[in-house]
Amino acid sequence: MVKIIFTAFIICFGITVVAQPTTREELEKQKMELKKELEQTEKMLNENKAKSKENFVQWKLINDKVNIQDRIIDNINRDINILDNNLYTTQKDISRYDKLLDTLKQEYAKSMVYAYKNRSNYDFLNFIFSASSFNDAIKRITYLKSYRNYREMQGENILRTQELRRRRIEELSGTKKKKSQVLQDKDKEMSTLEAQQKEKDRILSELKKQGKQLNDKMAATRKQLKKVDNAIAAAIKRAIDDANKLALKKAKEDEAKKVAEDKANAAKTTTSPSTTTAKTTTAPKKLAPKKAPESVLLNPENIRVNTNFLNSRGTLPWPVDKGYPVMHYGKNILPSGTTLETTALTVATDIGSPVKAVFEGVVSNVVYIDEMQVVIIQHGKYFSTYSNLSNVSVQKGQAIQTGQVIGKASANLSGEGGSVDFYISDEKNQLDPEKWLRPRR
Repeated sequence: MVKIIFTAFIICFGITVVAQPTTREELEKQKMELKKELEQTEKMLNENKAKSKENFVQWKLINDKVNIQDRIIDNINRDINILDNNLYTTQKDISRYDKLLDTLKQEYAKSMVYAYKNRSNYDFLNFIFSASSFNDAIKRITYLKSYRNYREMQGENILRTQELRRRRIEELSGTKKKKSQVLQDKDKEMSTLEAQQKEKDRILSELKKQGKQLNDKMAATRKQLKKVDNAIAAAIKRAIDDANKLALKKAKEDEAKKVAEDKANAAKTTTSPSTTTAKTTTAPKKLAPKKAPESVLLNPENIRVNTNFLNSRGTLPWPVDKGYPVMHYGKNILPSGTTLETTALTVATDIGSPVKAVFEGVVSNVVYIDEMQVVIIQHGKYFSTYSNLSNVSVQKGQAIQTGQVIGKASANLSGEGGSVDFYISDEKNQLDPEKWLRPRR
């Protein structure tokens, strides 16, 4: 019985291993997404090449293209590792089935030899009639039936194990073919990566020839970004000052109203003695201290907008329908190897592309900096800022809805395309805008 249980366990284990799902499907899905992203990046790179000579946007796009290609190759390597593990597991199962078949065949052969030696009816009857009692005879008959069933089960187990072994051999062959195909795909992707790396080096070499021009553009970019940062800080300070003045005005109005009510109550008590007696015997009520507001910028009119804006973190729409991020919040490495630290997300787009508000709010200010316009929108205690605009169609104090066009993208400093600088701030800090926007498709 122990051998029967062990055999059944091994067979069930084999079936379980065959039925277990793998993660190759997930890797294939990820690979398809990377391919799609690579195609989009290549399309934008080709469009940019058709418009102008080598520039920072091209260098950024080819960089991203190489990074995506690296991720595709990493995806293939992980797929190969999974296939190798599957090959090892399958080969191990086949070896296990071989050992199990040897054991089952040996046991089946022994039982058949024993049955052959005791095949005569005389031996069968002698075994039954030699019982000491009727109950003992019944038990011997039951034993003989069980033994016969055991031999039949041994034969079925051998056939079932042979079938499982056959399936695993077929699976081993299929996995080897898949691995061969994946290795061929890897060779193709490695060749593609090599070509992309050469293109990246070529663009970098051309950009280095424009070293002085690029340095001048980066210096101008730093100045422009600094001016926008100052404009945002000034707008937030002005909003806080206005909120404080409004709060102070309201506090004075409330105080004057309270004084007027106290005088009216005092006049009533002097004309009614009974009321005076009642008032003097009643203990004055203690007013509960007012809870300090979370921010001076929050008021009953914008608390809802503030809450909804905060809850929309990571799902806000992009300020342009068609665009590509070329500079991110924080440190950005330039072709020269130097770094440019920004508090904005710079999105490359076509000149004149509509720029849209990412959330409802109120225009805090519209600022002119050099030849560009900057729109700052308040969302409670948060602010979104859109820089490098032209043809701004909103004004200070105007209520804005999500997706409303506020202006158009202006040309970048190199004049080779359009761009928009997008900021997210609260009353104290500049925040990473990309963490507030929905993932790019």
